[in-house]
Amino acid sequence: MTNFSDLVDGYHRFHSSDWRRQRERWEQLNVGQEPRVMVIACSDSRVDPAQIFDVLPGEIFVVRNVANLVPPCETGGGRHGVSAALEFAVTQLKVSEIVVMGHGKCGGCKAALSEVFANAAPGEGGFVDAWVHLLDDARDKVKAEFGTGPEAERAMELESVRLSIANLRTFPFVRDAENAGELTIHGAYFAIADGQLHTMDDDGAFQPA
Repeated sequence: MTNFSDLVDGYHRFHSSDWRRQRERWEQLNVGQEPRVMVIACSDSRVDPAQIFDVLPGEIFVVRNVANLVPPCETGGGRHGVSAALEFAVTQLKVSEIVVMGHGKCGGCKAALSEVFANAAPGEGGFVDAWVHLLDDARDKVKAEFGTGPEAERAMELESVRLSIANLRTFPFVRDAENAGELTIHGAYFAIADGQLHTMDDDGAFQPA
């Protein structure tokens, strides 16, 4: 099991190798960042976007959360972490592409499908339950077609990507940038079992990349 001491050891390896080899790039990044792509991914430890897409530091602007979800545009109360990151990426960094990436064996999607944390108190799954309520309509759709088995779990994982993309388009600044041809939105799905990346077509179907 990796612990904090292992992370510090990893930092020393990084600082003595990659950081030194890419010193010119780090000097550029010290001035500012100019990523062209935003990636919205799951917090799951097995699906690191930088590793999957094999990118250099500064190339992607990443926000990660349970089940790679984007909430709809809401301006009332609460803390809007995903919305703030999205706003910054689109209006300040001027990213030209957004990728929503789901993945296989997603615990958040499984929790939404099974409703395992329904009515749980905070600290016992309540925060997870409140978050994955974003998938309620998707859950009903998936259950009606697939039930609750492994096929339903995969369908739920794909629906999380479709839902997040639909919710992206509820933000006026996203719609404006997309309509102006300044922003393109993509869906993707990483299968942990075989390491295969799937990309979403315009009709919402997923195909191996």
